[in-house]
Amino acid sequence: MGSLLSACGINVKEKKVEEERHLRANDREFNLLFKYANNAIKTSKYNVFTFLPLNLFEQFQRLANAYFVFLLILQLIPQISSLSWFTTVVPLLLVLSITLAKDLSDDITRHKNDKHVNNRKVEVLIDGDEKWMNVQVGDIVKLENNEFVTADLLLLSSSEPLNLIYIETAELDGLVSKHVNVNINLFILLYISGEVRCEPPNNRLDKFTGTLTVRGETFALDNERILLRGCTLRNTEWCFGLVVFGGPDTKLIQNSGKSIFKRTSIDRLMNVLVIFIFGFLAFLCTILSIGNAIWEYQEGNSFITFLPRADGANASLSAFLTFWSYVIILNTVVPISLYVSVEILRLGNSYFIDWDCKMYHVKSNTPAQARTTTLNEELGQIKYIFSDKTGTLTQNIMTFNRCSINGKSYGKKFYCFYVPQKTEKVDFSWNSLADPKFCFHDHKLVEAVKLGSPEVQAFFRLLALCHTVMPEEKTEGELFYQAQSPDEGALVTAARNFGFVFRSRTPETISLVEMGMPTTYELLAVLDFNNVRKRMSVIVRSPEGKLTLYCKGADTIIYERLHPSSSKLMEVTTEHLNEYAGEGLRTLALAYKNLDEDEFEKWKERHHEASTTLEDREAKLDTIYEEIEKDLLLLGASAVEDKLQDGVPQTIEQLAKADIKIWVLTGDKQETAENIGYSCNMLREEMKEIFIVAANTAEEVREELVKKMSPESGDEPPIEKSRLLGKKSQVVEDEKVDGEYGLVINGHSLAFALQKDMHLELLRTACMCQTVICCRVTPLQKAQVVELVKKHKKAVTLAIGDGANDVSMVKTAHIGVGISGQEGMQAVLSSDFSFAQFRYLQRLLLVHGRWSYLRMCKFLRYFFYKNFTFTFVHFWYGFFCGFSAQTVYDEWFITLYNLVYAALPVIGLSLFDQDVNDRWSFQYPQLYAPGQLNQYFSKMAFARILLHSCYSSLVLFFIPWAAMCDTVRDDGKDIADYQSFALLAQTCLLIAVSMGLDTYYWTAVNQFFLWGSLSVYFAVTFTMYSNGMYLIFTSSFPFTGTARNSLNQPNVWLTIFLTTILCILPVVAKRFLFIQLKPTINDKVGSNFVAKAVPPPPPRKFPRRRISTRRSGYAFSHAHGYGDLVTSGRFLRIPVKSRPALFHHTDTPVADSTPQTYRTIFEEAQSP
Repeated sequence: MGSLLSACGINVKEKKVEEERHLRANDREFNLLFKYANNAIKTSKYNVFTFLPLNLFEQFQRLANAYFVFLLILQLIPQISSLSWFTTVVPLLLVLSITLAKDLSDDITRHKNDKHVNNRKVEVLIDGDEKWMNVQVGDIVKLENNEFVTADLLLLSSSEPLNLIYIETAELDGLVSKHVNVNINLFILLYISGEVRCEPPNNRLDKFTGTLTVRGETFALDNERILLRGCTLRNTEWCFGLVVFGGPDTKLIQNSGKSIFKRTSIDRLMNVLVIFIFGFLAFLCTILSIGNAIWEYQEGNSFITFLPRADGANASLSAFLTFWSYVIILNTVVPISLYVSVEILRLGNSYFIDWDCKMYHVKSNTPAQARTTTLNEELGQIKYIFSDKTGTLTQNIMTFNRCSINGKSYGKKFYCFYVPQKTEKVDFSWNSLADPKFCFHDHKLVEAVKLGSPEVQAFFRLLALCHTVMPEEKTEGELFYQAQSPDEGALVTAARNFGFVFRSRTPETISLVEMGMPTTYELLAVLDFNNVRKRMSVIVRSPEGKLTLYCKGADTIIYERLHPSSSKLMEVTTEHLNEYAGEGLRTLALAYKNLDEDEFEKWKERHHEASTTLEDREAKLDTIYEEIEKDLLLLGASAVEDKLQDGVPQTIEQLAKADIKIWVLTGDKQETAENIGYSCNMLREEMKEIFIVAANTAEEVREELVKKMSPESGDEPPIEKSRLLGKKSQVVEDEKVDGEYGLVINGHSLAFALQKDMHLELLRTACMCQTVICCRVTPLQKAQVVELVKKHKKAVTLAIGDGANDVSMVKTAHIGVGISGQEGMQAVLSSDFSFAQFRYLQRLLLVHGRWSYLRMCKFLRYFFYKNFTFTFVHFWYGFFCGFSAQTVYDEWFITLYNLVYAALPVIGLSLFDQDVNDRWSFQYPQLYAPGQLNQYFSKMAFARILLHSCYSSLVLFFIPWAAMCDTVRDDGKDIADYQSFALLAQTCLLIAVSMGLDTYYWTAVNQFFLWGSLSVYFAVTFTMYSNGMYLIFTSSFPFTGTARNSLNQPNVWLTIFLTTILCILPVVAKRFLFIQLKPTINDKVGSNFVAKAVPPPPPRKFPRRRISTRRSGYAFSHAHGYGDLVTSGRFLRIPVKSRPALFHHTDTPVADSTPQTYRTIFEEAQSP
C-alpha cells in the first residue's frame, strides 16, 4: 500500500528513526543496505495522476465548495427545487476551474525548479559526470571553482595549500565568505578504505560530530571539515568531498522545515462568520417553513381544487420540503463568487507589488516579488517585525570613516542616513598602489602623512602590520586582500591608501611599501585574537633592527595595559571614542611598545615552552601574552562603519511611528548587536533604561526578566484565557509603560527564558519594551521566539531574513519576507514576499499592505452588503407568496447577479481604491494603526452590515411593491403582474448597490466597470425578455416583453430613483456626522489630501549624537584568529596559485566601499 501511495506522489514514512549514520567511501553496495536518501529533492505537490483528485479533494475541504455541491444535489430533487440546476453548476465550475488553473501553474513552476536542480551535473569519482539526483551517500565527488556544493560533504582535499578552501555561505547564513580547512589529506586514505560514523541528519548548521576509521586508526571529525549544500566554492580550483548527507537529509533542507499553510486573520474571521451565516440561513429557512406550515393549515385547502396535493401530503410535509427549498433560494448569503473575487483581488494586488518600480533595486537588477498571493491584506496589520542582522539590516561591508591620532580627530561626521554638507573626497592619485574605491573626506590626515608626522605614520604602520590578512597580487599594483573579517580588510585598506601598503607576507616577514619605499619587517610573533583577550599583537623587527610590539583591540582592554605617561592622551582619545560611539561606529584602540632585545629573548623562551605544553596550553599562552602586553604607549583609535543598508534607520523610524515593534534576532555577539541597535536608532540614549539579560542559570534569568516598567503592573503577567472550537489559548494582554525601554538578551539566557514556566514572563517584559535584541541565537530559537509572540499575542507577525538560518523564522511568522541579492536566496525561496533591500519594507507595509487591507475590507463589507440585501428581499417576498419558495427575481438574474452584473464594480474598487496616495501614507505612518486594531472589518462591522442590508432590503422590496400595487400604465393597461414586479425589484437592487460603492479614488477603470456592468444588465435583460429568445427557448425565457412593458413608464424610473436615494442616504449621513463630530486620523489626513496635492516636506532633523560612556562594539573578527596559520608557514608549502578575486570588483556592493547616503522619499520626489 505504501509503495502504491508513493507511486501516486504521496509521501509515506515507514523508516525507523536513524540514530547513527554509517557509511563507506566508494562502496555503494554497502551504503545502499541502509536505504539512505539519495540526493534528489522534491518540492512539488502533485504529479500527472494525482493532480485532479488531490486538488479537488483539497478544494472540497473548503466549506463553501462542499456546501454548493450539497445545494446542487438538493436542486436535482424536483419536490424541493424551485431553481434550475445551472444557477449553481455554472458558478461552481467557474470557481473550481480558476483554482485548478492557478494551482496547476504553481506546481508546474515547482516541477521545473526541481528538475533544474536535480539535473545539475557533478563529477563522481567512480562514475564520471553524474546528475545530482543520482549521487548517493558515500560517493566521492569533485567540485570546481564557483560550483554549488552538491550535498553535505566531508572535505577530503583541495587545490589550496593546507587543503584550505574558500566557500560562500550566503545561502546558509547571509555571510559572504568562510574558510574551511582539514589538517590531513584524507583523499588517498579514503580511496583505499575508510568508514565514517557520524550523527544522524539534523538542522544544526554549526555542529557536526563523527569519526573516520582508516586501517584501525580513528580520526575525529567536526564542523570545520564539512561543506554544506547551499554553499558555493570560491577562489579554489578544485576540491574532493565525501557525501555524508544527501537530498532531504542535508542540513539545508532540514532547516527548511515544513511548508506551513498560512491564512490571514481575515480568512480566520471569515471561517467564523461563515459558520454564523449557516446558522443564520437555517434560522431564516426555519421561520419561512413555519410560516408555510401555518399558511397551508389555514389557507391551503382553498387551492386544492386546482392544485391537488400528492398522496400523503400535509402541512408538516410541505413545511419540511419548503425548508430545503428556501435553503436553495437563500444560498446567496454564502456566495461562491466571493472566493473567486477574493482570489482575483489578491492576485491583482500581488501584481502591483511585482510592478512597483520604487521597490526595484537597480544595482542588483532585483524587483520586489509577491511569492504568495494569499497574504496581501495581512501586510496591513503587522504589529511585530522579527529581523535578522547580517545581510538584512547591514551589508556586512566595513568602511574606515574616522580616527583619532595623538589626541587629534580626523574624518568628517557621516551618519547612516544623512550627510550634513557636501565634502570633497580626498584625492589619492599620488599613491599608485591606492585602492580607487576607498573614500575619505578629511584632507588634513593626508597632509599629516605627507608631512611625515611620526605619530600619524606610526598609526598607519601599525594597521599595515598588525593583522592576519592574506594579500593577492594578480598583476603589478593590483592588490586584493583576503581578510578573515571585513573589519580587518577595512583597516588594512585604509593604511594602504594613506601610504603604508601591505604588499606580501611569508611566515617570517611582512613586506610593506611605506610612502613609496619598499620595506620588509621581520615577523617574530603573532599574539592572536580570541574572545577573551579581545585584542591582537604582533612583534616585528624593523630594517634598522628596532624591536616593536604593535597592539590593537577593544579600548577598555587596551586602556588597562597603558603606561601612566599616556593618561592625558587617553582622556582626549576617550572623548573622541565617545563621539564615534555616538555615531554608531565600531572602534579599536591602537598602542605600541618598544622592546629590549634581552627582554624579548627571555620572553621568547617562555613562549616556546607554553606553546609546546600539552596541558592548559591556551591558559598558559594567555599568561605569557599578558607579561609582554603591558606598559603600552597609546597611538590613537580607529572607527569603522559596519555599513547599514541604505535607508535602514529611516525605515525603522517610520515603522516605529506606525506603532510596529521591531525585534532583532541575530547570531552575532552582544556588542555587535547593541552597536547595530544604536546605528539603526532602535536603541536610543533617551530611552529610560536598556535591560541586559545575560545570566547563566534559570533563576538568575527569571530575576533579570522581572522588570518594573509601570507603577500599575502586577507581579504576574495579565493573561486572558479563552477557548475557541475546543482549543485553549492564553493571550498576554498589553500593558501601559512609563517611558521607553529596550531589552538585550543573549542566546544562553534565552534558552532558559523560553522554558514553559518562564516564557510568558519573557513575553510580557519584551512586549513592554520598544526594542528587543536577541543575540547569539540559533535558527531554532529564532523560530521559537516568533512562535511565542504568534501564539500568545493578538497580533500579526512578520519575519525578515536572508539566509538558511532564517528559514524557520520566516516560515513560522504570519508573513515571511526574504532579502534577495548578494546575501543569498535560501530565505527568499521560503518566503511570502521578497525584495533586495530592507528599506523597501516600509513601502511594502505602509503603502501596499495598508492599501491591500483597506481594499479587502471594503470589498468584504460591500460584498456581504449586496448579497444580504439580495437575500433579504427574497425573505420579505416569502410573506406575500404564501411561503411557497417562489423566487422574487428572474432565474437568469439570480445566476448572473454575482458573476456578471455586480462583480466588476466591486473588483475595480478593490484593485484601485486608495484613501490617500503613497506620499501621504509615508507622511502619516499613523494611518497604519486601524489595520493593527482590525477596525475596518470585524464582527461588529459585520453586524452593522447585516442591519444596513436589512434596512436596504425593506426599502428595495416595499417601495417597489407599493409603487406597483394597483398601478396602471399610461394607456390604462395593468402593470401589476409578477414578472413586472420582479423586473422592477431586481433593477432597483442592482442600481442601488452599484451606486452605493464607497469609493475614495475614482479611475477610468472604475467608471468603465460601473457603467459597463449596468449597460450589460440592460442589454442582457432586453435580449432575454425578447420575443426571439422566447420562441427559441420557451421554457428558459418566460419573461416575454416585460422589459419593454415596464421600463418605458416614468413611475418605474421614479421608483428606481427613490429607492436608490433612500438606500444611500444613511451611509452619506453617517459619514458626514462622524467626520464632523468624531473624525479619525484617516478623515483628518483625507481632508488635507483633498486640499493639497503634495504633502509638505518634513522638517530636516539632525540626528542626535549619542553621549555615552559605553563604547560602540569593537571592530574585530568574532572568532579565533589565524595567527597560527600565518606564522606556521604551512600555507606556503606549495606555490600560491593566482586565483580570481572573491567577487568581481566592479559590480558588487562588496567591492564598492564608498560611503553611501540615503535620500528621503521627499527628496527623491523633488529631484528632476
